[in-house]
Amino acid sequence: MCCLETEGTKYGCGHYIITRKLRKIDCENQWCYHSRRHRNPCHNCQCDRYFGPDASETVTAVRPEFCPECYPYYSQRRR
Repeated sequence: MCCLETEGTKYGCGHYIITRKLRKIDCENQWCYHSRRHRNPCHNCQCDRYFGPDASETVTAVRPEFCPECYPYYSQRRR
């Protein structure tokens, strides 16, 4: 699987949310949809369509609150 080098925000809940994708690292696999070696056209494509874990995550901001995904759940439990 190809992977990305990213920049993002780290939240108080521990989640990291990507704000910018810096570059893609190509896995050179013909069965990876994002690789330059993937066949085009690929009829009835069953190839991997997801990126692997980020190769690097550069934290550009730290926020003490919960991320947008956690906030609705945890804000209700605080009452």
